[in-house]
Amino acid sequence: MSILNRLASLQNRRDEVPNQELARDLAVKKDKAGIREVAEDLWNKDKKIQADCIKVLYEIGALEPKLIASYAEDYMKLLKSKDNRLVWGAMSALAEVAKADADVVFKNLDVIKKAKETGSVITIDNAISTLAFTAANEKYSKIIFPYLLQHLSSCCPKEVPQHSGRTFPAVNSRNRNEFIKVLEKRMEDLNGGGLTRVKKLIKQAANIV
Repeated sequence: MSILNRLASLQNRRDEVPNQELARDLAVKKDKAGIREVAEDLWNKDKKIQADCIKVLYEIGALEPKLIASYAEDYMKLLKSKDNRLVWGAMSALAEVAKADADVVFKNLDVIKKAKETGSVITIDNAISTLAFTAANEKYSKIIFPYLLQHLSSCCPKEVPQHSGRTFPAVNSRNRNEFIKVLEKRMEDLNGGGLTRVKKLIKQAANIV
């Protein structure tokens, strides 16, 4: 029996629980054959199946990033899709891949930047995470981190708390002062919970050794 029969859409379910359960089972069992079948159906003619498959893959990635890293090129192609669900789903998967294989993500840096600049709110959020996890690799920090700081310097005030949090994995002892300087400047635009969150990040950054 095809593993696809466990997808939410093929069970006439509108919730994501079947996809989450499938992802968990595949990750726990490290079922590479099952994961390959899901990845192949990213190109299924049925859009609902495509959406379910990308969901399963990024949920697997959240548990075991290495298990979905070999399909990074597929996610990159999906970033150019006209289907917004597939675009932000692919970016979610790439954020996980970056934890396991920063090299493959960096190789496609321009594609990710373009998707960030033209994508939906969710795509942008996950692009920041993708770039930050890639920049956490010392080889790529000097190239990507300034781009992230530029984004934090110019993004809408309401985005600053979340995007600074998503950038944080790229912060280290060598660049923490630049990060803090940008956030201190942006504090002028913030209040309430957002300001509290940014103050906490500044404190955490200051303690990095």
